[in-house]
Amino acid sequence: MSGTGQMLASKWDAAYGVVVFIRVLLGHLPTWAKVTIYVLLGAMALGEGYQWWRGRKKAVR
Repeated sequence: MSGTGQMLASKWDAAYGVVVFIRVLLGHLPTWAKVTIYVLLGAMALGEGYQWWRGRKKAVR
């Protein structure tokens, strides 16, 4: 804690906030729609990770 009574946030607080926001945003949707959205987001994340890994591998050569 600093002298002003404010506490610094950890590096995971923003990520946790985003996850909670998404859960609340998608909370009213049916299960099939949530699964579809999560699968699409997961596929996008895997694709971005693969592109990053491939670009990193090319940079080493």
